[in-house]
Amino acid sequence: MGKIAFWSITVAVAGFLFGFDTAVISGADKPIQSLWQTSPLFHGMFVMSSALWGTVLGALGGNYPCDKFGRKPTLVLIGILYLVSAIGSALAQDPYTFAILRFIGGLGVGISSIVVPAYISEIAPAKHRGRLVAIYQFQIVFGILIAFLSNYLIAGTSSFDWRIMLGVEAVPALIYLLFILKAPESPRWLVLHGNKAEKAKEVLRDLGEEDAEAIVAAVQADASQHKTDKLFSGTFKLPITLAFLLAAFNQLSGINFIIYYAPRVFELAGLDASSSLLSSAGIGVINLVFTMIGIYLIDKAGRKTLMYLGSVGYIISLAVVAWAFNTNQGGMIVVFFVFMFIASHAIGQGAVIWVFIAEIFPNSVRSKGQSLGSGTHWVFAALITLLMPFFLEQYMPGTVFTFFAFMMILQLLFVFFLMPETKGKTLEQLATKYEQ
Repeated sequence: MGKIAFWSITVAVAGFLFGFDTAVISGADKPIQSLWQTSPLFHGMFVMSSALWGTVLGALGGNYPCDKFGRKPTLVLIGILYLVSAIGSALAQDPYTFAILRFIGGLGVGISSIVVPAYISEIAPAKHRGRLVAIYQFQIVFGILIAFLSNYLIAGTSSFDWRIMLGVEAVPALIYLLFILKAPESPRWLVLHGNKAEKAKEVLRDLGEEDAEAIVAAVQADASQHKTDKLFSGTFKLPITLAFLLAAFNQLSGINFIIYYAPRVFELAGLDASSSLLSSAGIGVINLVFTMIGIYLIDKAGRKTLMYLGSVGYIISLAVVAWAFNTNQGGMIVVFFVFMFIASHAIGQGAVIWVFIAEIFPNSVRSKGQSLGSGTHWVFAALITLLMPFFLEQYMPGTVFTFFAFMMILQLLFVFFLMPETKGKTLEQLATKYEQ
């Protein structure tokens, strides 16, 4: 278990880079617009959103290198993309170069959301798989926090402090890259795509698996049943439906809206600018703490139980925030229940999404299934992030939160009627169970 945990944590550092890369841009927002004198529309749609479009493309196409070249080379590619993006965007001399290099970092984010959960799920034993894959989510949240802290410490240190903020990411990217070069290839990929059963057994033994022969035999048996599998052949209707709905509901909760626009929401609730920023920082702390609780519980309580907890918490918190806005209560009631919303997300969807999507597809189409789920997640994230300022102008905040609360009632019904429990089962057992 020691080596499996080590490589799971090492690979999950890609999640730290994901979180850091996503959040660090906030420190460069106003300085680069002032420096290059770009219009608000160009700045928002091209400069600031370039990484987001890279993320969508990386998520939709990342399954190709993952299957064609292997999990390890794809993990190395992620490190290179982050490193190039960090150094390049820090040195960029014009908005076009900057946007292209941020787009490259976004590709790394999108591809990492496919290959990291797939890799960890394929090396982890069934009884620990949930918490090991969920480390990825913890690293994302931790990366966001460190990016905000780093920006705070660097701000004002020089006239080009925003370049230092962006360039700092090169340090963890380089460390990650150096470590990942020594990581073993996924044994399941070796059997399925490389036809290297003996090498797979060697990797499993080195990772501490006592019964490498049985694991490889199970993978081979599974592979023989899925030689010509195509994701949309009709065989995988259930896992496709599960992955799509879970990923869509993740964003229809309003999580990205809250994280990206928290200060604006708190100001609408009547807080002054300083209190709004302080409350926003509290979101990061709550997110980290409850993500850790989710990781601890996911293999004990199970994925479905955490989704029940999260869904009920979502509904209560969103409904109360909607009520507070509709009745002009505002203030600390909104802050408290937004914190409850973040806690509900972290212990439910936040902890479960990457684990569950990595589990429900068989080895032969896992990366394609990951791409479907991750791509759905990022497309909805992009749409909500871009459309929310418009909706906040057109509708009262209470109406927006009522919509999100209704979506979470639908999620609760999804969990009750459709979502299966996956804890404690091998990937091969799950593969046969969810085919139709």
